[in-house]
Amino acid sequence: MNTSSILVIYTGGTIGMKAHPMTGELVPFRFEHVLEEVPELRKFGFRIDTHSFDPVIDSSDIFPEFWIRLALLIEGQYDKYDGFVVLHGTDTMSYSASALSFMLENLEKPVIFTGSQLPIGLPRTDGKENFISAVEIAAEKDREGHAIVPEVCIFFQDELFRGNRTFKYNAEEFRAFRSPNHPPLAEAGIHIKYNHKYIRYPDTWGKKLRIHTRLGTDIAILKIFPGTEKRVVEAVLGIEGLRAVILETYGQGNAPSVKWLLELLSAAVSKGIIILNITQCPAGSVSMNSYACGARLQEAGVLSGYDMTTEAAVTKIMLLTGLFSDNVRVKYFLSQSLNGEFS
Repeated sequence: MNTSSILVIYTGGTIGMKAHPMTGELVPFRFEHVLEEVPELRKFGFRIDTHSFDPVIDSSDIFPEFWIRLALLIEGQYDKYDGFVVLHGTDTMSYSASALSFMLENLEKPVIFTGSQLPIGLPRTDGKENFISAVEIAAEKDREGHAIVPEVCIFFQDELFRGNRTFKYNAEEFRAFRSPNHPPLAEAGIHIKYNHKYIRYPDTWGKKLRIHTRLGTDIAILKIFPGTEKRVVEAVLGIEGLRAVILETYGQGNAPSVKWLLELLSAAVSKGIIILNITQCPAGSVSMNSYACGARLQEAGVLSGYDMTTEAAVTKIMLLTGLFSDNVRVKYFLSQSLNGEFS
């Protein structure tokens, strides 16, 4: 019998809403009564405790301070539980899952983010299935008592993804998240099938969890589009105190080969601004050696973001600029896969 203990952390989001009996308005319910809403969870036999943020947070209002609070909560409860399920709004779930994947060093237990497109109290909700499967996965252990999926993940609509490989793909369908550059870690049907070769496992078990709570927010995203004006690029690169820029480019990392753009990027790099090249395409990777316009970006000092999502790039740079004051180490670790965020 699986005697796992799971901490369910409700931060906010659609999944925790139910209709008010008088007005019909969707309002958060008291999440300590979650077993009343999802009685199926009792059949597992796990110990399931809950912690609800007070007040709950709409996912559109997520800031780095929230990630720090969540990381500290997991650290404080880490030795008491075998796994964690984080119920979170979908809009910024990929940012939060990416951030936690970098902030929780030596993680050996599952931290599974999930949520829903419809409130858990509605008849057609996707919330129950997502929630129940996330709890089951978080509790799963091997014969040695080690977690089957010791990663920060997102479970949504029958698939478990590495958190820092996801992005929200659809605002209306139940299959809200995609991970085009990395296969699912598990798939839920009649049975939950684990794709062990894609799951990251520790080299050695038993390391102490470390958390990182210093995050740099002096960054910006600059998206290239046909007609991007020089004054726009100048304004972004001229932000006082700017430490890093995620440059969203075309295809395999291409941008217009106009002289003024290359000169502005080169000058920014010379001033100590880190520029990371991320493709605007949902799938595929930056390869700045493939085309001349990409090669010119590389010559200007722009770094490759490989096949990272924008969400992973943003949160990884926040972590690294918070940890290191010198750009040499930031650039070095940007080129290293810390937690499977790029291929």
